[in-house]
Amino acid sequence: MPEMRVLTAHIDKPGQEKIETYEQNGGYQAVRKAIPHIAPADLTEMVKQSGLRGRGGAGFSTGMKWGFIPKDPNLPKYLVCNSDESEPGTFKDRLLIEKDPHQLIEGMILTSYAIGAHFAVIYCRGEYFEGLAKLRNALKEAKARGYLGKDLFGSNYSLEMVVHPGAGAYIAGEETALLNSLEGFRATPRLKPPFPAVAGLYSKPTIINNVETLCNVVHIVNQGVEWFQKIGKPKNTGTKIFQVSGQVQKPGCFEFPLGISLREVLDAAGGMLPGRRFKACYPGGSSCALLVERDLDIAMDFETLAARKSALGTASIIVMDDSADMVKVAHRLMQFYQNESCGKCTPCREGTRWVVQMLARILAGGGTHSDLKVIDDVCVSMAANSFCPLAVGAAPPIMSAIQEFRPEFEAYIQRNPKADQHPEMLISYPYLK
Repeated sequence: MPEMRVLTAHIDKPGQEKIETYEQNGGYQAVRKAIPHIAPADLTEMVKQSGLRGRGGAGFSTGMKWGFIPKDPNLPKYLVCNSDESEPGTFKDRLLIEKDPHQLIEGMILTSYAIGAHFAVIYCRGEYFEGLAKLRNALKEAKARGYLGKDLFGSNYSLEMVVHPGAGAYIAGEETALLNSLEGFRATPRLKPPFPAVAGLYSKPTIINNVETLCNVVHIVNQGVEWFQKIGKPKNTGTKIFQVSGQVQKPGCFEFPLGISLREVLDAAGGMLPGRRFKACYPGGSSCALLVERDLDIAMDFETLAARKSALGTASIIVMDDSADMVKVAHRLMQFYQNESCGKCTPCREGTRWVVQMLARILAGGGTHSDLKVIDDVCVSMAANSFCPLAVGAAPPIMSAIQEFRPEFEAYIQRNPKADQHPEMLISYPYLK
């Protein structure tokens, strides 16, 4: 299947980050069409009927999310764009920000208008230096052209928008931790409820959407609800930017309708390296269960992957061929989650640390047969009892690696002549100090 470029239609055109080029390619027509000609409630209903689901990982109905905002016109409301793209294997938002920043800004104007927000923030990953510079310049251009500011297009609607660099933490991608960071506090998650739509930024109603989600709004307004509904499949409408990284020939971003098969996406990325076979992949970033060779023809959509006990997530496909050592993969991933844990809750803070230590012991030849059961128990506890989604996402990649490639883990354990005994004190292993 050939790519269907909607969000990425103009990313290869020189100067697309400039407002003149963006307008020449049809930019800001959706804003002119909507403000003030479409009522905010009708715009929300359009997005709801389109079937657009959040592209940041959760896949929740975007229009329904907007509908949770209180209708009181005297109550301040905010829109926050979550572009703190820190999930391993994820780089689609970076592409959109650096190559087509005005598309995001236009989507945010439409969304702010729909929910009644007069102030919007782009919370961008702090390491995206080029993206931050382009976003700031694009905001200046948009304001100079009259797309931001007071009384837009002769209406009584006004909007200001700013860019805020992220705090350099993976946990800041969790929406309530992001809000804490925006307010100047440490990026740790908040207890929910209340949810951000009721009490978000500065305890006011706030909608938090992903970059790719917001960009889709532009095309729904321009092309219509029925056009969007015809792309993809029922309950999974529209296109998705699939990011493919790892052991493939042509890593990159590829835009296809939702529901395309994993095999077709990998073919677009050039397939496996010469002489290698597909072994496994994480289909939605690292925070999900592995897919293996028997899953190559699986449909890449929210429901199908959920039924497979995995997740579409951000559609960030991390590919491993038959040269990959799955014990090392599991160890490295859990190291990442241990390092990025905010430490607020015990299951995450201690669970990630203990799993890292046990995997390190297995790799060093000191593993025992009881270790795999203990790792599984710790992962189950992390997934069931943690405060936020970080540890919930840290458990499946490890548990699925053990489930699908148990012989590799057992091969390491067999190197230990005392594998049948109770493991010695971890402190006795110098590599854990």
